[in-house]
Amino acid sequence: MTEQRFLAMAPQYSTTAELLAASARRRGMEVEALPARGGAGSARGRHGGHYFGGPVFASRVVDDLEVALLEPSDDWLTGLPRTYTGRHIARATLGEARRLSRPAFVKPPSDKSFPAAVYPDGSRLPAGPELPPHTPVHISDVVTWAAEFRLYVLDGEVRTGSQYAAFGRLDAERLDGHRHAGAVREFADDLLTTCAESLPSAVVVDIGLLTGPEHGAHGRWAVVEANMAWFSNCYAADPGRALDVVLRSAGPRTLMAERDRGFCRRYATDADTED
Repeated sequence: MTEQRFLAMAPQYSTTAELLAASARRRGMEVEALPARGGAGSARGRHGGHYFGGPVFASRVVDDLEVALLEPSDDWLTGLPRTYTGRHIARATLGEARRLSRPAFVKPPSDKSFPAAVYPDGSRLPAGPELPPHTPVHISDVVTWAAEFRLYVLDGEVRTGSQYAAFGRLDAERLDGHRHAGAVREFADDLLTTCAESLPSAVVVDIGLLTGPEHGAHGRWAVVEANMAWFSNCYAADPGRALDVVLRSAGPRTLMAERDRGFCRRYATDADTED
């Protein structure tokens, strides 16, 4: 007998969660709203579960749900050739970043332990007992993104996408029909042809158009970052196609492909702030 697939949703509300839940119901899936307390509740022990929600809540329920959460490695972005990043990005520790004497964009590689932002110098970085000197960070050049796009990728192919920002401000617009759609897909196809094996089979990749004198009159396409699909804002992307990626990114462990085992999440302290 084929097991009934269902989508388990963390209790935190978001527009993306609502859109994905509606798409799941349209294809006949049950949507299980998990209780804020008490773990997986009635979903505990059921087979065929998928998950959407934050990493902190996930750490309390994925074993009960027997779900594998896929995410890109912390060093994926820093390991890309500059051809794809368009800027210098280094992996360092928070202690090293605190010694910076120049402005830099500093972010945690995967968690949300402090805000990703441009800091005037290292002394302005957040401090506290929860942020020890060995905390990993990415340090990159300060750049200007004329437009940023979120792409839902499954098996090395873009399934759907959305612009989500223009010059640092929220500006959601569907990729299909966008004036940059052709250039976005061309850059993404080249990136994925070269680098798809370094990513999980289901993932979100953000790319953008760098602008400034050093990037020429028409700007330069580059990778912003990669994120887990099971906790990413879909903005104006097609929610049904995004759901295909989400389901693979957080699905039954028994169905996880061998190539994805190295991308299965190991838990650390995160803050549940949708990316």
